[in-house]
Amino acid sequence: MAEVSNFGNYQGEDVKEFSLKNENGVEVKITNYGATITSILVPNSNGDIENIACGFDTLNGYFGKEYVDNSPYFGGTIGRYCSQIKDSKFSLNGKEYNLSKNCGENNLHGGTVGFDKRIWQAEASGSSVIMKLYSKDLEEGFPGNVEVTVTFTLTSNNELKIDYSAIPDQDTPLSLTNHTYFNLNAFSSTVESHNAKVNTAKRHVMDDTGAATGEIANITGEADDLTNGKIIGDVHEALGDGFEHFYVFDNADFKLQEVAQITSADSGRSLTVLSTEPCMLLYTGKYTSDAIKRENGEQYGKYRGFCCETHRYQNGPNIDNSPKSITKAGEEFKSTTIFKFGW
Repeated sequence: MAEVSNFGNYQGEDVKEFSLKNENGVEVKITNYGATITSILVPNSNGDIENIACGFDTLNGYFGKEYVDNSPYFGGTIGRYCSQIKDSKFSLNGKEYNLSKNCGENNLHGGTVGFDKRIWQAEASGSSVIMKLYSKDLEEGFPGNVEVTVTFTLTSNNELKIDYSAIPDQDTPLSLTNHTYFNLNAFSSTVESHNAKVNTAKRHVMDDTGAATGEIANITGEADDLTNGKIIGDVHEALGDGFEHFYVFDNADFKLQEVAQITSADSGRSLTVLSTEPCMLLYTGKYTSDAIKRENGEQYGKYRGFCCETHRYQNGPNIDNSPKSITKAGEEFKSTTIFKFGW
């Protein structure tokens, strides 16, 4: 069973933190503020158990000035629609919907108060924590009331399984993800020494605002083709920049499949990502502020954590034939992503 502890108080409501542990030394902590993963403890090849996820030990950490100003979304559950929606608008069933603008002219990660900034109803059940949220019609501009459930399960096989379910009462865009930043060296270095393998040579083409155009580029043989695995720092050097790449997978049936594997020769740790989703953002924290630290001094910042955000197409509501970017009234949005840890 999960252990439950007090994590703080938000707008008069007590916030809880849930701890899931398995027999191998893996421990995942999740708070019902934003259905947010706050830490992940994993052994290294020497058996040393260390934290590999950006986050804080108290709720106050998520309201510190450096964190709020930088807004890196550490560990949060992102919704209704993750990543950017161009010009903060889309048309659906003959009507145009205008969303809150929180990324220039674009809508990012659900808007000003996305799912990551809400208190979720939470309960522990065996090796799982079940989080529920009710999102009202026209919240942040999105149509329809939506009942959302996210279930976090830690298995004896060192898998953190995240199952998403959402049922709207009107047609609405839905794309949920988790925004955990990982560092397989437990923040003793940047992630540039990590090896990244991504099982596709296709990615979205972005416009100058950071929104997907709908074009999908074939990057076979290019610097950012990671199908055979490459050292992240080498690719940074070749690109002259960090990763913010939306990789696209062939998965017409939304079946669970392995999409990426990140490894560290230094710690011996590995992270294998499996998902039912057609897209994954590989982000290496190029915008993360070096002023952000955990309460114990654990140093975050540029290139000190990577994200594997699995989701529907970025800017999907504005892209023709974007797979399942709209969930119909009464139908169930379903998605599963697994983070499997090794050492």
